[in-house]
Amino acid sequence: MTDQVLTRIDGPIGTITLNRPKALHALTLEMCHAMSAALSEWASNDDVKAVIIDHAEGSRGFCAGGDIAFLRNSALNDGGASGRKFFHDEYQLNHQIFTYEKPIVAFMDGVTMGGGVGISQPAKFRVATENTRFAMPETGIGLFPDVGGGWYLSRLGGRLGQFLALTGARLKGEECLWAGLATHYAPHDMIETLKARIAEKPDRIAGILSEAVGSPPPARIQDNAPKIAKHFASDTYEDILASLEAAAADGDEWAQKERDTLGTKSPQTCKVALRQLADSLKLDDFADNMRMEYRIASRVLTRPDFAEGVRAVIVDKTHDPKWDPATPEGVSEELLDQIFAPLPADEEWKPLS
Repeated sequence: MTDQVLTRIDGPIGTITLNRPKALHALTLEMCHAMSAALSEWASNDDVKAVIIDHAEGSRGFCAGGDIAFLRNSALNDGGASGRKFFHDEYQLNHQIFTYEKPIVAFMDGVTMGGGVGISQPAKFRVATENTRFAMPETGIGLFPDVGGGWYLSRLGGRLGQFLALTGARLKGEECLWAGLATHYAPHDMIETLKARIAEKPDRIAGILSEAVGSPPPARIQDNAPKIAKHFASDTYEDILASLEAAAADGDEWAQKERDTLGTKSPQTCKVALRQLADSLKLDDFADNMRMEYRIASRVLTRPDFAEGVRAVIVDKTHDPKWDPATPEGVSEELLDQIFAPLPADEEWKPLS
């Protein structure tokens, strides 16, 4: 086990606490294994009626994602082997949470990005707070919105998922509630009370979380929902850019801002994300979605954009990535077909047995 994940049983509640505060609880392979092991153990423990996933120390981060520096190192130094292992096992954890038979409550009290989305969205109860900052920012580092992102984002409606996947926009807690990414909203200073009440009555989680709330602030993104639905309507990236360009030319400042944002993103990742969400919507089994995402991950990990994106955003912090291909037009259907193609049978992703 690892001290980066703390697990305990308090009465009828199993609690998994992420404990890597300096990295905003970004997931390592060992953390994924520790979480999986606890969930497996508690699944057959009749005394455990429900599971809570939270984080230690402060309210800045629930989970800021996966260990991106480690993944880049793998891409550059071992041909992506250790990175593929990380993705494979992380996706097993995502699927394990999604299919878990006991209710799981994720307290998204802080930064919830990438890998943090992967361990909160499959939970039955997802509690946002005033500290929540939710995003799938992978287009900025040449990866893609994985950990089940294809499934969750494609099913939001109003093309909000496509907007979030492409732009990496950050949502506050009340916006997560409005969008359906959170099931409940509660003030940060009520969380410990809620946990205590859940421990008293683990069969009444929905009611306990619903009673807590009061009224969250209005969701600012709601005002832009019509524009998002209009400009992000197409599954063709060039169409989205053209729609925003036309509106910007007519003086729409929001469209100009989003067009400029997209101009900084990896064209490859944006096209991958649009196909990923469109394909996921045709699937009716979350495991099939994760199999598709693992195929993508195993390939984009070692393509030029990922190492370059992480260099520019996280390592050197110069924010000047040189994308390859450099333009949306340069990302061919043939390249996308290669990224999405099935893997050899013995390399395909499989759920935990």
